[in-house]
Amino acid sequence: MPSIASPYALSTLSVAIALAFSPPLAAQTSGSEEEESTTSLDTLYVTAEAIARQALGSSTITAEDIERRPPANDLSDLIRTMPGVNLTGNSASGQYGNNRQIDLRGMGPENTLILIDGKPVGSRDSIRMGRSGERNTRGDTNWVPVEAVERIEVLRGPAAARYGSGASGGVINIITKRPTDEFSGSLSLYGKMPEHGEEGSSQRAGFTLSGPLADSLSFRLYGNVNKTDADSLDLNADHATGSTPPAGREGVRNRDVNALLRWDVDADHVLEFEAGTSRQGNIYAGDRAVSGTGSDLLTELANAGEETNRMYRNTAAITHRGTWGDNASRLSLAFEGTNNSRLNEGLAGGAEGSIDTTDEWSTSRLRNYSLDGEVNVPTTLGGVEHVWTLGFEHRESRLEDPYSVMGAINWGGAIPGVDTESQDGKADATLSAAFVENNIYLGERWTLTPGLRFDHHSQFGHHLSPSLNAQFMVSDTVIVKGGVARAFKAPNLYQSNPNYLYYTMGNGCPYGYTGNQGGGCYILGNADLDPETSLNKEIGIEWADRGYHASLTYFHNDYKNRIQAGLDEVGRTAADNGGVFQWENAPKAVVSGFEGNLRVPLLGDRGRTLSWDNNLTYMIENENQETGQPLSIIPRYTLNTSLDWRPTDDLSLLFTGTLYGKQEPPTQTILGGPQSGEALNERDPYSVWGLSAHYYLTDNVTLGAGIDNLFDKRLFREDNSGGAGASTYNEPGRAYFLSMNVGF
Repeated sequence: MPSIASPYALSTLSVAIALAFSPPLAAQTSGSEEEESTTSLDTLYVTAEAIARQALGSSTITAEDIERRPPANDLSDLIRTMPGVNLTGNSASGQYGNNRQIDLRGMGPENTLILIDGKPVGSRDSIRMGRSGERNTRGDTNWVPVEAVERIEVLRGPAAARYGSGASGGVINIITKRPTDEFSGSLSLYGKMPEHGEEGSSQRAGFTLSGPLADSLSFRLYGNVNKTDADSLDLNADHATGSTPPAGREGVRNRDVNALLRWDVDADHVLEFEAGTSRQGNIYAGDRAVSGTGSDLLTELANAGEETNRMYRNTAAITHRGTWGDNASRLSLAFEGTNNSRLNEGLAGGAEGSIDTTDEWSTSRLRNYSLDGEVNVPTTLGGVEHVWTLGFEHRESRLEDPYSVMGAINWGGAIPGVDTESQDGKADATLSAAFVENNIYLGERWTLTPGLRFDHHSQFGHHLSPSLNAQFMVSDTVIVKGGVARAFKAPNLYQSNPNYLYYTMGNGCPYGYTGNQGGGCYILGNADLDPETSLNKEIGIEWADRGYHASLTYFHNDYKNRIQAGLDEVGRTAADNGGVFQWENAPKAVVSGFEGNLRVPLLGDRGRTLSWDNNLTYMIENENQETGQPLSIIPRYTLNTSLDWRPTDDLSLLFTGTLYGKQEPPTQTILGGPQSGEALNERDPYSVWGLSAHYYLTDNVTLGAGIDNLFDKRLFREDNSGGAGASTYNEPGRAYFLSMNVGF
């Protein structure tokens, strides 16, 4: 094998790094690093994976990692163990405390771009956004069943900016298993039983089939049935302030089917045809948007385990991948359609944000169409190696959500300038982009990667996102890396739609507001918003030698124009008895901190028998600089640690722990008022430990077992929103799981 400094290795490295920063090409990896690939294309992508895993701002979860530490349902349970990752809401309100989503480097879930095989996932955008900036959503990390995942790539920092709108925090790329050369398949079973009866159990069954259909045709098919029960209303009953206690974790039922047909046209060209359908239905746990006593109806729905919302997601895609001599290309046409059906919620008064009917459903429909592609071109200019990545993206989004508009108009008074006859809830946006990135290899030690992305949004005009990443090899074992990039996020289709009205009779009126004289308060969409922007910077050092590995990265994001519901009146109702407010841009926010990794081989060649692995995230700042309030409630630090012991080739044992630092609540409400009493309560540091085993009974049968939260550290949600400070979510107690995979 050539050394890292040899010309051959540098040439391979140049192509690999270009692909590693390219979402669609990285998404096409076929198998693990040890697997043999079927074409030169696949070999190229495996090399890209190996390089991507070495980047300071990049982490990879493999299929083996998932087998040894399987999540109960949502992949976010495992993604959260990566550096820089937490689960939070999109604000500090705690409004949907147990429906937490992926938050990268404290930038919030709405700034985390979720991809499946390099294609953006936008189903959560079909869910209306309330005044707090929160959506009642589980996010988009649960559309691919565990059994179908080849790996998950987590990309943080400046390198993520080249992915465009919504990637200011980073990118999660969920990569599915590809077709195989020989007919094969698997059946997987999983069950999880909590020790405490008030907490929900999980069961799932999934299958995969793959293999050739003809000389140049192959297929892959996967399916999944999954159920996680909701927590009982009794779980948080000690903190009840009315008829319905603070809600525990909502349950979910999953159904997923996906098929892919691959045509190897020749050794250099591949066509893939893919289609899938998924259904997620919740199992209601008593949640509602605002604090209050709840209602008999909410209690009845929760005790009965009713399904109160359903998400249907259908996808289709055609992808071409090819090599043209030394060049590689990819072109994809994709469709994503989401129907989001929910029991109607009250939009005003005591029922605001709460289900108020068992008979009336409303459906929002979101359609995303995308065409994107790129080409990778290695060149030599003046004796210096370059690898260029040039690409484009065109995406159209169309949303129809009549209830979010008509409900406000029907319940409230007229708004000057708003035509009540044309409130159809329709909104659309088109985003077109082109980008160029160049990996430049200056000698044997320096690598520079300048990039530039140009975006044109149909509502918000032109945006340039320049970036520069660099690395310097100090020695054979030490590398210094850094980067800086500008990123942006366009307002979503609710915030930017001048016909979208969020109506409240009082709970959404600003603190101290005296203009509500029976007409309530409206939050109106704003077509004149500015996109959110951030200047993302990082610098770090990495050391690796004989199985040891350590890194430390400092990141700092200057965040401007964060979109929030305004507190200043911009108009009055026609009857002059209520106020009109708008979504607006906050001036400045800052997010900064450290990420670190440490791997220590303890036994065997480079720790292959026993190793100790750690990653740490430490937050320095995470606040709105105008108000001093946190953007979201996240721990001061998060330390993930594990002991990985493989006593035999067939048996592996894993002891894991996550230590969370103090969590501080905001000192102001989202309406601008001061917090007091229990609303200022902090959540003290705590830790959660686990133990699992994985055993190859035969070459085709594996068994797994484990204990989550080994020492039974339980935390409770003490209020429906922020009334109990940082105690906005439940930490479930000890639970036991079993898994089995049978392959053929």
